[in-house]
Amino acid sequence: MLNRTQAPAFKQVNDIKFIPPVKQQLANGIDVFTLNIGEQDLVRIEFIFENVNWDANKPLLAMAVNGLINSGTAHLSAKEIADKIDYYGAFLQTDFSSDYTNVTLFTLTKHLSSVLPVVYDILNNSIFPQEELDIYKQNQKQRLQVNLQKNDFVGRKTFAHAIFGNTPYGINVTMAHYDELKREDLLTHYQSAYQPKNCIIIVSGKFLDKDFEVLDQVFGKLWKNEQPFEKNKLSFTAQDGQDIYVEKPDALQSAIRMGNLAIDRNHPDFPSLQVLNCVLGGYFGSRLMANIREDKGYTYGIGSAVASLKQAGYFFIATEVGADVCADALKEIEKEIMLLKTEPISKEELNLVRNYMLGSMLGSLENAFSHADKFKNIYFSGMDYDYYSRYIHTVKTITPAQLTDIANKYLNPDRMIKVVIGKK
Repeated sequence: MLNRTQAPAFKQVNDIKFIPPVKQQLANGIDVFTLNIGEQDLVRIEFIFENVNWDANKPLLAMAVNGLINSGTAHLSAKEIADKIDYYGAFLQTDFSSDYTNVTLFTLTKHLSSVLPVVYDILNNSIFPQEELDIYKQNQKQRLQVNLQKNDFVGRKTFAHAIFGNTPYGINVTMAHYDELKREDLLTHYQSAYQPKNCIIIVSGKFLDKDFEVLDQVFGKLWKNEQPFEKNKLSFTAQDGQDIYVEKPDALQSAIRMGNLAIDRNHPDFPSLQVLNCVLGGYFGSRLMANIREDKGYTYGIGSAVASLKQAGYFFIATEVGADVCADALKEIEKEIMLLKTEPISKEELNLVRNYMLGSMLGSLENAFSHADKFKNIYFSGMDYDYYSRYIHTVKTITPAQLTDIANKYLNPDRMIKVVIGKK
């Protein structure tokens, strides 16, 4: 019988298998990547569009179009769209990021021929009714007004703008930006961005040849829109360190956000920097958590991350601490960074991090949708599955000395943007 008084021995993950998609094309040239996995009659179809035609004078266009794209078409009202999707037990989701816009359909595979025409109507015939736009602007302004009272939100916004400036990655959103949204601008952007030449489709779940034919019939043979567009092209230059302090005299907590431009997923050092980040603040057992939360009690949570965007990468540390201990917390954060630069990590700590990272990778591959998400990470970075092989190899083999070198190469508190919102 299993002895439940003894913890199971640690065992490193040896083999992680990724399931690559099958690539096909619709009649109009749209690439379709299919992961036909699972026995359940369920499928997720993602229509993904790269953000284009960036205009610094109209920074919210892409986000507003995505937020309002299912608010009414030339044939269906917003309620009729929702009713048709709900009738078949399907779900339609829109997502916006700084690089891409998604329209995602979750449905039973047997209902594809009924729900895909609704999605086609949304992607081709949306009209952005003025009354819906007015409601959207009002709601977003109210949400912004509430969020501006939250130190953490202001910290994120201030930090992003300090690093990326007036670009899609660093928009300093104001009430005026929402007031300036015009229906004719939304329509123009929509017609340029949502078209076959700017679309790829990723399908995950149960999806057979006959289902591909349904998809091709609706989106491959009917969708012909061809409007000129220009892909966003961004470049950034690392800045000198900067301290940004927004005082809030009545604050009980201060938000801290600090970091700098870094490397993205395409850089060969990226997996090594991820391991280092995990040690510093990438999981619950990290050094920042052990020091700032468990030992000092300054915060409920603190973390760090290395983020890879399409045209940039950056490193950051984020937390909220008691206003009376903000200065001390900043000193402790810098101390933990300097320790990584000067003292090798112990083998025991590194082995714990290895097990955590490999276990997290394995645990993240639980279904067709998660395999599709892993594919998106590399596809939109212009990479192949060799990236994951290199990542796993690095996690398994990187040495304490190599991590010290990475820390000295990429972690420099003097070059970081440090944002404090509250009191320090």
